[in-house]
Amino acid sequence: MPRQMLTDELWEKLKIIMLKMGIYDKPCLRKTVEGIFYRLRVGCPWRDLPTAFGNWNAVYKRFNDWSRKEKLMGIFNALVVDPDLEWEFIDGSIVKAHQHSSGAACEQETAIGKSVAGNTSKIHMAVDACGLPIHFSVTGGEVHDCKEAPKLVAELPKGDQQPLNEIHYLDHPHFGVIVRISSY
Repeated sequence: MPRQMLTDELWEKLKIIMLKMGIYDKPCLRKTVEGIFYRLRVGCPWRDLPTAFGNWNAVYKRFNDWSRKEKLMGIFNALVVDPDLEWEFIDGSIVKAHQHSSGAACEQETAIGKSVAGNTSKIHMAVDACGLPIHFSVTGGEVHDCKEAPKLVAELPKGDQQPLNEIHYLDHPHFGVIVRISSY
C-alpha cells in the first residue's frame, strides 16, 4: 500500500470531525480519505489511483459528493482551531487546469479563468503566525492578487486580544493593498 498520510492518532481526531459533518463511518472511510489525500498530494488522474485505496471511481464520487455538499469546507473550518493571529500572511498560487476542464455546461460558477498560461485557477491563502491555513478562496487564474486580497482580509478571524491597529503583511503582488490599518 502507498504511504499513508495520517497516523492512527490523527485519523481518530479527523474521524470525529467527519462524523460531526454527517459523513458516515463506513468500513472503507479511512481508505477513501487516504485515497483523496494521495490523489491531492501526487496530482495523478483519478483513474491512476492505486487500488490499495479501493475503486478509483468510488473515491472520486465520494470526493465530489463531499465537495458539492460543502462537507470538506466544514472539515477545513473545524480544523482551524485557535489560530495564532499575532501575524497573518496571505499569498496566491496559480494552478494550471486541464485543457478540457472548462467549457462544459454547468449550473455553478467555476473558478477557472483564461490567462497567458491557458486555463488556470488561483488559490488565495491566508495563514497564521505558525504558517497554518486559516482561510482561502479560489478564483479564476486571471484574477490579480490585489483584487482578491481585500475580500480575503475581511473574512479573516478576529483574535480575542484585538490590537489597536490591525496590520496584514502581504507579498509583492498584493502591494496594491499593501497594508490595511483600521482602528477598533
